[in-house]
Amino acid sequence: MDDSEYESLPTEKVTVHLAAGAMAGVMEHCVMYPVDCVKTRMQSLRPHPNAVYKSIGDALTTMVKKEGLFTPLRGMNVVAIGAGPAHAFYFSTYEATKKFLNGNQDTYNPVSHGLAGICATVFHDGAMNPVEVIKQRMQMYGSPYRSVLHCIRTVLHEEGFRAFYRSYTTQLSMNIPFQSLHFTVYEYARETLNPSRGYDPKTHVIAGATAGAVAAAVTTPLDVAKTLLNTQEREAVCLVGKQEGHAYLDGMVMAFRSIYRLRGFSGYFQGVQARVLYQMPSCAICWSVYEFFKHFLHLTEKETTDYELTVA
Repeated sequence: MDDSEYESLPTEKVTVHLAAGAMAGVMEHCVMYPVDCVKTRMQSLRPHPNAVYKSIGDALTTMVKKEGLFTPLRGMNVVAIGAGPAHAFYFSTYEATKKFLNGNQDTYNPVSHGLAGICATVFHDGAMNPVEVIKQRMQMYGSPYRSVLHCIRTVLHEEGFRAFYRSYTTQLSMNIPFQSLHFTVYEYARETLNPSRGYDPKTHVIAGATAGAVAAAVTTPLDVAKTLLNTQEREAVCLVGKQEGHAYLDGMVMAFRSIYRLRGFSGYFQGVQARVLYQMPSCAICWSVYEFFKHFLHLTEKETTDYELTVA
Protein backbone atom coordinates (compact mmCIF):
# COMPACT_ATOMS: atom_id res chain seq x y z
CA MET A 1 0.00 0.00 0.00
CA ASP A 2 1.28 3.46 -0.91
CA ASP A 3 2.20 5.68 2.09
CA SER A 4 0.09 8.54 0.81
CA GLU A 5 -2.95 6.25 0.64
CA TYR A 6 -2.51 5.33 4.31
CA GLU A 7 -2.55 8.98 5.37
CA SER A 8 -5.07 10.43 2.95
CA LEU A 9 -7.90 7.96 2.41
CA PRO A 10 -8.80 7.29 6.08
CA THR A 11 -9.32 11.01 6.76
CA GLU A 12 -12.36 10.80 4.48
CA LYS A 13 -13.86 7.97 6.53
CA VAL A 14 -15.10 9.03 9.96
CA THR A 15 -16.06 5.44 10.78
CA VAL A 16 -12.40 4.39 10.50
CA HIS A 17 -11.38 6.93 13.15
CA LEU A 18 -14.37 6.09 15.35
CA ALA A 19 -13.56 2.37 15.34
CA ALA A 20 -9.78 2.78 15.64
CA GLY A 21 -10.17 5.40 18.39
CA ALA A 22 -12.55 3.20 20.41
CA MET A 23 -10.14 0.24 20.25
CA ALA A 24 -7.20 2.46 21.22
CA GLY A 25 -9.04 3.99 24.19
CA VAL A 26 -10.13 0.68 25.70
CA MET A 27 -6.68 -0.89 25.27
CA GLU A 28 -4.83 2.11 26.69
CA HIS A 29 -6.92 2.45 29.84
CA CYS A 30 -7.32 -1.25 30.62
CA VAL A 31 -3.70 -2.32 30.09
CA MET A 32 -2.32 0.51 32.25
CA TYR A 33 -5.14 0.61 34.81
CA PRO A 34 -3.15 -0.80 37.79
CA VAL A 35 -0.51 1.94 37.36
CA ASP A 36 -3.27 4.55 37.12
CA CYS A 37 -4.64 3.26 40.44
CA VAL A 38 -1.21 3.71 42.02
CA LYS A 39 -0.95 7.25 40.59
CA THR A 40 -4.27 8.22 42.15
CA ARG A 41 -3.19 6.97 45.57
CA MET A 42 0.24 8.61 45.34
CA GLN A 43 -1.45 11.95 44.67
CA SER A 44 -3.29 11.75 47.99
CA LEU A 45 -2.42 14.77 50.16
CA ARG A 46 -3.21 13.02 53.44
CA PRO A 47 -2.68 9.30 52.73
CA HIS A 48 -3.63 6.62 55.24
CA PRO A 49 -0.53 5.12 56.96
CA ASN A 50 -1.27 1.84 55.15
CA ALA A 51 -1.30 3.64 51.79
CA VAL A 52 2.15 5.24 51.84
CA TYR A 53 4.31 3.68 49.13
CA LYS A 54 8.00 3.87 48.20
CA SER A 55 7.52 3.14 44.52
CA ILE A 56 5.03 1.88 41.95
CA GLY A 57 6.21 -1.71 42.47
CA ASP A 58 5.93 -1.37 46.25
CA ALA A 59 2.44 0.08 45.88
CA LEU A 60 1.17 -2.74 43.70
CA THR A 61 2.71 -5.41 45.93
CA THR A 62 1.32 -3.83 49.11
CA MET A 63 -2.15 -3.38 47.63
CA VAL A 64 -2.35 -7.00 46.52
CA LYS A 65 -1.00 -8.36 49.84
CA LYS A 66 -3.11 -6.22 52.17
CA GLU A 67 -6.27 -5.55 50.17
CA GLY A 68 -6.62 -8.44 47.74
CA LEU A 69 -5.53 -9.49 44.27
CA PHE A 70 -8.07 -7.41 42.36
CA THR A 71 -7.69 -4.16 44.32
CA PRO A 72 -5.57 -2.46 41.61
CA LEU A 73 -8.42 -3.15 39.17
CA ARG A 74 -11.28 -1.60 41.19
CA GLY A 75 -13.33 0.66 38.93
CA MET A 76 -11.83 -0.62 35.69
CA ASN A 77 -15.22 -1.78 34.39
CA VAL A 78 -16.61 1.76 34.24
CA VAL A 79 -13.47 2.91 32.40
CA ALA A 80 -13.75 0.06 29.90
CA ILE A 81 -17.33 1.12 29.14
CA GLY A 82 -16.65 4.87 28.97
CA ALA A 83 -13.26 4.94 27.22
CA GLY A 84 -14.48 3.40 23.96
CA PRO A 85 -17.03 6.04 22.90
CA ALA A 86 -15.01 8.89 24.45
CA HIS A 87 -11.88 8.00 22.48
CA ALA A 88 -13.89 7.32 19.33
CA PHE A 89 -15.09 10.94 19.30
CA TYR A 90 -11.68 12.11 20.50
CA PHE A 91 -9.75 10.76 17.51
CA SER A 92 -12.45 11.43 14.91
CA THR A 93 -12.71 15.05 16.11
CA TYR A 94 -8.92 15.42 16.06
CA GLU A 95 -8.57 14.05 12.52
CA ALA A 96 -11.50 16.08 11.16
CA THR A 97 -10.29 19.33 12.77
CA LYS A 98 -6.68 18.76 11.68
CA LYS A 99 -7.83 18.14 8.11
CA PHE A 100 -10.01 21.27 8.13
CA LEU A 101 -7.26 23.53 9.54
CA ASN A 102 -4.59 22.11 7.24
CA GLY A 103 -6.76 22.50 4.16
CA ASN A 104 -6.43 18.78 3.33
CA GLN A 105 -2.62 19.10 3.27
CA ASP A 106 -0.90 16.36 5.28
CA THR A 107 2.04 18.41 6.52
CA TYR A 108 3.43 19.10 10.00
CA ASN A 109 1.72 22.20 11.38
CA PRO A 110 2.08 22.63 15.17
CA VAL A 111 -0.67 25.27 15.35
CA SER A 112 -3.31 23.17 13.59
CA HIS A 113 -2.30 20.03 15.50
CA GLY A 114 -2.50 21.90 18.80
CA LEU A 115 -5.91 23.42 17.99
CA ALA A 116 -7.21 20.06 16.79
CA GLY A 117 -6.07 18.56 20.10
CA ILE A 118 -8.00 21.23 22.02
CA CYS A 119 -11.24 20.54 20.11
CA ALA A 120 -10.85 16.80 20.63
CA THR A 121 -10.23 17.31 24.36
CA VAL A 122 -13.42 19.31 24.95
CA PHE A 123 -15.57 16.49 23.55
CA HIS A 124 -13.55 13.73 25.21
CA ASP A 125 -13.58 15.27 28.68
CA GLY A 126 -17.30 15.96 28.56
CA ALA A 127 -17.85 12.22 28.23
CA MET A 128 -15.06 11.03 30.53
CA ASN A 129 -15.33 13.38 33.51
CA PRO A 130 -18.06 11.38 35.33
CA VAL A 131 -16.08 8.21 34.60
CA GLU A 132 -12.97 9.79 36.15
CA VAL A 133 -14.87 10.75 39.31
CA ILE A 134 -16.24 7.24 39.80
CA LYS A 135 -12.94 5.58 38.91
CA GLN A 136 -10.83 7.66 41.30
CA ARG A 137 -13.24 7.24 44.20
CA MET A 138 -13.11 3.48 43.68
CA GLN A 139 -9.29 3.57 43.55
CA MET A 140 -8.66 5.37 46.86
CA TYR A 141 -7.57 3.43 49.93
CA GLY A 142 -10.50 2.54 52.19
CA SER A 143 -13.03 3.43 49.49
CA PRO A 144 -16.52 3.04 51.03
CA TYR A 145 -18.13 2.01 47.74
CA ARG A 146 -19.03 -1.65 47.20
CA SER A 147 -19.36 -1.34 43.44
CA VAL A 148 -19.53 1.16 40.59
CA LEU A 149 -23.33 1.32 40.83
CA HIS A 150 -23.14 1.87 44.60
CA CYS A 151 -20.66 4.70 44.00
CA ILE A 152 -22.91 6.35 41.41
CA ARG A 153 -26.01 6.11 43.62
CA THR A 154 -24.18 7.39 46.72
CA VAL A 155 -22.59 10.37 44.97
CA LEU A 156 -25.90 11.34 43.34
CA HIS A 157 -27.75 11.06 46.65
CA GLU A 158 -25.20 12.87 48.84
CA GLU A 159 -23.64 15.41 46.46
CA GLY A 160 -25.94 15.66 43.47
CA PHE A 161 -25.25 15.37 39.74
CA ARG A 162 -22.89 18.36 39.87
CA ALA A 163 -20.34 16.21 41.71
CA PHE A 164 -19.62 14.37 38.46
CA TYR A 165 -18.54 17.65 36.83
CA ARG A 166 -17.01 19.46 39.80
CA SER A 167 -13.55 18.96 38.31
CA TYR A 168 -14.52 19.55 34.67
CA THR A 169 -12.98 23.02 34.32
CA THR A 170 -9.82 21.79 36.06
CA GLN A 171 -9.81 18.71 33.82
CA LEU A 172 -10.04 20.94 30.74
CA SER A 173 -7.41 23.31 32.14
CA MET A 174 -5.11 20.30 32.46
CA ASN A 175 -6.01 18.39 29.32
CA ILE A 176 -6.08 21.31 26.88
CA PRO A 177 -2.36 22.09 27.41
CA PHE A 178 -1.64 18.37 27.85
CA GLN A 179 -3.27 17.36 24.57
CA SER A 180 -2.01 20.39 22.66
CA LEU A 181 1.54 19.54 23.74
CA HIS A 182 0.91 15.81 23.33
CA PHE A 183 -0.34 16.04 19.73
CA THR A 184 2.29 18.60 18.74
CA VAL A 185 5.18 16.52 20.13
CA TYR A 186 3.73 13.32 18.66
CA GLU A 187 3.35 14.78 15.17
CA TYR A 188 6.81 16.36 15.33
CA ALA A 189 8.43 13.12 16.51
CA ARG A 190 6.58 11.12 13.85
CA GLU A 191 7.62 13.59 11.14
CA THR A 192 11.26 13.40 12.32
CA LEU A 193 11.42 9.61 12.67
CA ASN A 194 9.29 8.78 9.64
CA PRO A 195 9.20 11.58 7.02
CA SER A 196 7.19 9.40 4.62
CA ARG A 197 4.41 9.29 7.27
CA GLY A 198 3.55 5.71 6.33
CA TYR A 199 2.48 3.04 8.82
CA ASP A 200 5.51 2.27 11.01
CA PRO A 201 4.81 0.63 14.43
CA LYS A 202 8.21 1.54 15.92
CA THR A 203 7.71 5.21 15.08
CA HIS A 204 4.24 5.29 16.64
CA VAL A 205 5.53 3.68 19.86
CA ILE A 206 8.50 6.05 20.27
CA ALA A 207 6.59 9.18 19.26
CA GLY A 208 3.64 8.27 21.51
CA ALA A 209 5.82 7.53 24.55
CA THR A 210 7.83 10.74 24.11
CA ALA A 211 4.71 12.87 23.73
CA GLY A 212 3.08 11.27 26.77
CA ALA A 213 6.11 11.74 29.03
CA VAL A 214 6.64 15.41 28.15
CA ALA A 215 2.97 16.37 28.44
CA ALA A 216 2.49 14.41 31.69
CA ALA A 217 5.42 16.00 33.51
CA VAL A 218 4.41 19.55 32.57
CA THR A 219 0.75 19.18 33.62
CA THR A 220 1.20 17.23 36.89
CA PRO A 221 0.09 20.12 39.19
CA LEU A 222 -3.24 20.32 37.38
CA ASP A 223 -3.66 16.54 37.60
CA VAL A 224 -3.11 16.65 41.38
CA ALA A 225 -5.79 19.36 41.64
CA LYS A 226 -8.18 17.30 39.50
CA THR A 227 -7.64 14.22 41.68
CA LEU A 228 -8.35 16.23 44.83
CA LEU A 229 -11.60 17.60 43.39
CA ASN A 230 -12.68 14.15 42.21
CA THR A 231 -11.92 12.28 45.43
CA GLN A 232 -12.85 15.03 47.94
CA GLU A 233 -10.34 13.67 50.48
CA ARG A 234 -11.92 13.90 53.91
CA GLU A 235 -9.00 15.62 55.67
CA ALA A 236 -8.59 18.17 52.89
CA VAL A 237 -12.31 18.98 52.99
CA CYS A 238 -12.25 19.33 56.79
CA LEU A 239 -9.04 21.37 56.98
CA VAL A 240 -9.62 23.69 54.05
CA GLY A 241 -13.15 23.49 52.67
CA LYS A 242 -15.01 23.84 55.95
CA GLN A 243 -12.64 26.58 57.15
CA GLU A 244 -13.77 28.60 54.16
CA GLY A 245 -17.44 27.72 54.67
CA HIS A 246 -17.71 25.06 51.95
CA ALA A 247 -19.07 21.55 52.39
CA TYR A 248 -16.90 20.37 49.47
CA LEU A 249 -13.79 21.50 47.67
CA ASP A 250 -15.04 23.26 44.58
CA GLY A 251 -13.06 24.72 41.68
CA MET A 252 -9.46 24.86 40.57
CA VAL A 253 -8.49 27.86 42.70
CA MET A 254 -9.67 26.20 45.91
CA ALA A 255 -7.94 22.97 44.92
CA PHE A 256 -4.61 24.73 44.37
CA ARG A 257 -4.98 26.60 47.64
CA SER A 258 -5.75 23.36 49.47
CA ILE A 259 -2.74 21.57 48.00
CA TYR A 260 -0.38 24.34 49.10
CA ARG A 261 -1.82 24.50 52.63
CA LEU A 262 -1.58 20.74 53.11
CA ARG A 263 1.72 19.89 51.41
CA GLY A 264 3.43 23.09 50.31
CA PHE A 265 4.94 23.53 46.85
CA SER A 266 5.99 19.88 46.66
CA GLY A 267 2.31 18.90 46.83
CA TYR A 268 1.83 20.08 43.26
CA PHE A 269 4.08 17.27 42.08
CA GLN A 270 2.64 14.43 44.15
CA GLY A 271 2.90 11.24 42.13
CA VAL A 272 4.77 12.84 39.21
CA GLN A 273 6.88 9.72 38.70
CA ALA A 274 3.82 7.48 38.59
CA ARG A 275 2.05 9.90 36.24
CA VAL A 276 4.95 9.98 33.76
CA LEU A 277 5.44 6.20 33.95
CA TYR A 278 1.70 5.76 33.38
CA GLN A 279 1.43 8.18 30.47
CA MET A 280 4.52 6.98 28.56
CA PRO A 281 3.29 3.43 27.87
CA SER A 282 -0.35 4.57 27.79
CA CYS A 283 0.27 7.01 24.96
CA ALA A 284 2.54 4.51 23.19
CA ILE A 285 -0.21 1.87 23.40
CA CYS A 286 -2.93 4.32 22.41
CA TRP A 287 -1.17 5.60 19.30
CA SER A 288 0.10 2.15 18.29
CA VAL A 289 -3.35 0.56 18.55
CA TYR A 290 -5.01 3.54 16.86
CA GLU A 291 -2.57 3.58 13.93
CA PHE A 292 -2.75 -0.23 13.61
CA PHE A 293 -6.54 -0.30 13.39
CA LYS A 294 -6.51 2.73 11.11
CA HIS A 295 -4.10 0.80 8.85
CA PHE A 296 -6.01 -2.50 9.16
CA LEU A 297 -9.44 -0.99 8.52
CA HIS A 298 -8.11 0.91 5.53
CA LEU A 299 -6.63 -2.28 4.07
CA THR A 300 -9.91 -4.13 4.61
CA GLU A 301 -11.87 -1.33 3.00
CA LYS A 302 -9.44 -1.14 0.07
CA GLU A 303 -9.65 -4.91 -0.55
CA THR A 304 -13.45 -4.75 -0.51
CA THR A 305 -13.46 -1.84 -2.97
CA ASP A 306 -10.97 -3.59 -5.28
CA TYR A 307 -13.08 -6.77 -5.20
CA GLU A 308 -16.26 -4.86 -6.04
CA LEU A 309 -14.52 -3.13 -8.96
CA THR A 310 -13.21 -6.47 -10.23
CA VAL A 311 -16.65 -8.08 -10.06
CA ALA A 312 -18.25 -5.09 -11.74
